[in-house]
Amino acid sequence: MKLFWKLFCSMVSVSILACAVGGFVLIDGQFRAALEQEMEVLRGENDMLRYALFMEAEGRVLSGREELARLAQGMSPTTGGHTISFRISAATGEELGGNHCMPPDLNPSPLISGLLENQRCWMLRQVAEGAYYLHGASAVSLQDETVYLENCRYVSPLFAQRAGLYRSFTGVMLALIAGAAVLSFILARAILLPLDRLSAVARIMAAGELSRRVPVTGDDELGLLFEDFNAMAERLEEQMAQLTDAARREKDFTASFAHEIKTPLTSIIGYADLLLSRENTPEQVRDRAGYIFREGRRLEALSGKLMELIVLGRRDFPLRPAAMGAFLERMGSVLRPALEEAGIQFTVEAEEAPVWLEPDLMETACLNLLDNARKATPEGGTIVLTGQAKEDGYLIQVSDTGRGIPAEELSRITEPFYMVDKSRARAQGGAGLGLALCRDIVELHGGTLDFESVPGQGTTASIHLRGGDRA
Repeated sequence: MKLFWKLFCSMVSVSILACAVGGFVLIDGQFRAALEQEMEVLRGENDMLRYALFMEAEGRVLSGREELARLAQGMSPTTGGHTISFRISAATGEELGGNHCMPPDLNPSPLISGLLENQRCWMLRQVAEGAYYLHGASAVSLQDETVYLENCRYVSPLFAQRAGLYRSFTGVMLALIAGAAVLSFILARAILLPLDRLSAVARIMAAGELSRRVPVTGDDELGLLFEDFNAMAERLEEQMAQLTDAARREKDFTASFAHEIKTPLTSIIGYADLLLSRENTPEQVRDRAGYIFREGRRLEALSGKLMELIVLGRRDFPLRPAAMGAFLERMGSVLRPALEEAGIQFTVEAEEAPVWLEPDLMETACLNLLDNARKATPEGGTIVLTGQAKEDGYLIQVSDTGRGIPAEELSRITEPFYMVDKSRARAQGGAGLGLALCRDIVELHGGTLDFESVPGQGTTASIHLRGGDRA
């Protein structure tokens, strides 16, 4: 059973029970009070009869029961214009006298049995269907004989009145039940409506929209529950965002690392191919083996630094001064075999100037730009790597005569996973993360990365770094 129906049935049941018990207690209390009042009148009438009997018997000698019967017949007590019904009975239950108003079915035996002198007792008697009497008796000693003075009051109207009240109350109860059902339905809906909103928000959040919250409209228990739910939802959203961000960074790292190892591997494979496919002088063997060794070591160091940069979000890599002329010449030599094999003319024009940087990461950024230029430049094209000392820093530029980038794409090329020519990039093994990584590395050095391009003529990528003193 749903909570709504449980609450509805509970409210209706409690209302019915409260009204039924309250009505019963009220009607029964009223009946008992009226019956008790009739009992007091009965006692008073019995006392009056005793007094009248003693007054009639005073100074007279009762020679027999016939004399007692004549004495009783001479009594005609009334109260409030009402003649009191009475009779005088012997211990055997034999009627000795009275005014003959007592019901004949009102047997005195159950009442006077065991009644001692000067004692009184009363009993509610039903002598016929719907005929109720209050029957009272008292033991009276008259000239060495104990007789019993009985009187009664007709109380059937009290029972009829109570039955009528019960019938009326039954009709009222039916109306109350209908009203309680309508009111309980409204109250149950009003109470559970906030819970319905909470359930709806919970379902929306379960579907993945964790930003939804439950409006708090009061400071009662439901309001506190909603505040706690919203606090839990906010914490859950934060944790999910952290998990999502961690998963994204791990995915970015995997894709970036797979992308970044291609450049050093290209150099390693190129120089290894030169060693295997050509006759090499001892100096050439030493130089080319040195390139392979240095690129292998750089690849080893680069994996850890990319992990810290992308996954852990580290931004405090130690910087050290580097001579930019030699730095750029060394990078040019890494890609030169691959560029020459592709039929691309490549030149390096770098001015010497000290710049504070993290060499492995900055080399990754520059090699990314060179590798993108290689992919965009057809055979017979030109790529130029330049380095110029400026008053406010050092400018590194990679210029190519490739296919260029449309103007509307320039503002988005550094977004993660964004590729200008998706089909060509995928064919060449691209993932769209190279330029995003370049941007992060340049920003890590406090520099800027800009692009200028003319479709069909070429592209120039510019890295502006601070130079000279670190401060």
